[in-house]
Amino acid sequence: MLSLRPKWGKRAFVRRVAKNAKLLDVGCGNNSSLMMKSVRPDIYYVGLDIGDYHESETAKSCADKYILTTPEEFDAAINGCGADTFDAVVSSHNLEHCNKPESVLLAMCRVLRPGGMLFLSFPSEASANFPSRHMTLNYHDDPTHNQSPPVWTDVLARLDEAGMEIVYATQRDHPIVPLLIGLVCEPYCALAKKNAPHGGTWALYGFQSLIWARKRQSQA
Repeated sequence: MLSLRPKWGKRAFVRRVAKNAKLLDVGCGNNSSLMMKSVRPDIYYVGLDIGDYHESETAKSCADKYILTTPEEFDAAINGCGADTFDAVVSSHNLEHCNKPESVLLAMCRVLRPGGMLFLSFPSEASANFPSRHMTLNYHDDPTHNQSPPVWTDVLARLDEAGMEIVYATQRDHPIVPLLIGLVCEPYCALAKKNAPHGGTWALYGFQSLIWARKRQSQA
C-alpha cells in the first residue's frame, strides 16, 4: 500500500534511529517534539531554537530539554551541547534561516557521535525560480529566508570536511505519493496560487533538497 509518509522523510529518519537515542532537533518549531516523541517515545529529545515558533506548551513540556538562544549565538549554542554527544541530529528547513549557515552545519556535525546520523532538509537552489505560492513555493516567498538558498555542492563539501558520509541525498526530492497529489491538484493550485496538501506541490516541483549522512568512525 502506498504511503503518504516518504521513505526518506523526517518521520522515517526518526523511526530508524537507535533505541534510546539522544536526538538534537535544530530549529524545533511546529510542535516537532510531539511528532518525534509519538513516533519514538524512547528517545531523549533536545530541541533548540531562537523562539517558540508555533510551539505549544504541550510540545515544550514533552521535550527532555528545550534550549532557546539568539540568531547570533545559534552555532555557539549547538557547539555548547558538547562534541560527540548525540546519536542523531535533525535540521528540517532550518539552515536557510541561519545567520551563519556554514558554522551551524559544522556545529551539527561536531556534536554527533561517530556513527551518528544527520537529517538535513532545505529549499533547493532551483526553488529561487519557481512560481510564487501561498505558504511558499518560490524561495523568496518566505521573507525570513536568507538572500539565497544553500548551495548544494557547498553543503556536500562541508559535510565531507566535517567527517560525514552520505547515506542518501537528492537535490530535488520527488516522493511518489505526494507528487501524484500535487500533479492532480496543480491546475487548481496554479490558479489559486496555493500549495496542494500533504506536500504535494513541493513534491511535484522538487522544492526540497534532502540529505541523510552518517559521521565516520574515528580512525585509530
